[in-house]
Amino acid sequence: MSVHFAAARCTTQSPLARALAKRPVAPAANDNADRNAAIDQSLRDALMHFAEHGLDAANDAARKASDAAGSGSDEEYRHWIGICGKLDGKLADQVAARGKTAEDVLIG
Repeated sequence: MSVHFAAARCTTQSPLARALAKRPVAPAANDNADRNAAIDQSLRDALMHFAEHGLDAANDAARKASDAAGSGSDEEYRHWIGICGKLDGKLADQVAARGKTAEDVLIG
């Protein structure tokens, strides 16, 4: 029986070497890179409100938005309706619809 020499494969081309090779890490995908800081701040406020109030956070924000609308504080109303919208958009739409008077609906 004769013995034949078989040279080893090139280590860079072997399937095992390719499987164990460290691949370069791709940069992280940032799906909200094009958003501005105001949107990020409103999301941060909504998450902080949720952390404080738990599952009742949307209802609490809706109550605060209604109270602000009743007191005439537009800035505070927009703040709370924005938080409510981030947590529960349907509830925020209901609160906004209740806050409109007949004159607001007719004018625009």
